[in-house]
Amino acid sequence: MLLIFDIISIGLVKYIMFKILKKKFLNKSVSYMKLCAPLVATNAQAGQFLILRVDEFGERIPLTIFDYDREKGTVDIIYQKVGATTLKLDRKQEGEYLLDVVGPLGNKSKIKGFKKAIVISGGLGSAIAYPLAKELKLNGAKTTAILGFRNKDLIILENKMKKITDEIEVVTDDGSNGKKGLVTDSLIKKLEKCCNYDLIISIGPIPMMKAVCEITKKYNIKTIVSMNSIMIDGTGMCGGCRLTVGGKVKFACVDGPDFDGHEVDFQEAIMRNNSFVNQERKSYEKYCNLFKGV
Repeated sequence: MLLIFDIISIGLVKYIMFKILKKKFLNKSVSYMKLCAPLVATNAQAGQFLILRVDEFGERIPLTIFDYDREKGTVDIIYQKVGATTLKLDRKQEGEYLLDVVGPLGNKSKIKGFKKAIVISGGLGSAIAYPLAKELKLNGAKTTAILGFRNKDLIILENKMKKITDEIEVVTDDGSNGKKGLVTDSLIKKLEKCCNYDLIISIGPIPMMKAVCEITKKYNIKTIVSMNSIMIDGTGMCGGCRLTVGGKVKFACVDGPDFDGHEVDFQEAIMRNNSFVNQERKSYEKYCNLFKGV
């Protein structure tokens, strides 16, 4: 029989832990969650992120704050199932709890004062691009969104982006959605037609961001990229997320995650981000095998 102290302890644990209020699948590998996290929601700004742990045995993973509601005390996240931790996270259901949610971390995006912008995203990058496009719109900027995916089955957030932008173009590598091409193809066409944009935001795979920056540099258009570096604590102590910007060492967690794309050493960032690819794949496969047939 539980003692009164035990009952109070259980209640406190549930208060401290973070409840999953809503969950849905956006495609076969990407999911959405709405979390109860009042303190995070109170201070969240576009461009910031949080770090969570699923349980006491889990690693810490950074995820962008996709959206938030200060009055309801909720934050929204979107994640891709690419490793053991995101697989473990995806096994959680509505009404269950996460152990830790820390944030908001990083700096809010500095995107006030711009009049005409293009927001470019690749794949899951659209989840990071959405809050920035929303903030641009709220600040009166005329905003165009270019979203790129491998095929039509992977397209996410198209309808939500339509509501907060003046123009949207969705392209796929294989043309399965009727619009074949790369985001860089669409960008070049728009800049050739009209180059009076004062801001380009590029978010997605590092090679894609690098290619976008090479194009915009020729037009001398300010370009912001969001660096999804390897991260552990999110407070600048571990140094795992370091990168070189303008010849100086920076940390994505405390100096970013947004940086001037024309100053980022992308080649170094690619090498660092690939450091643990093999370990992540093995961990993913091991976790999948644990639940095979479950």
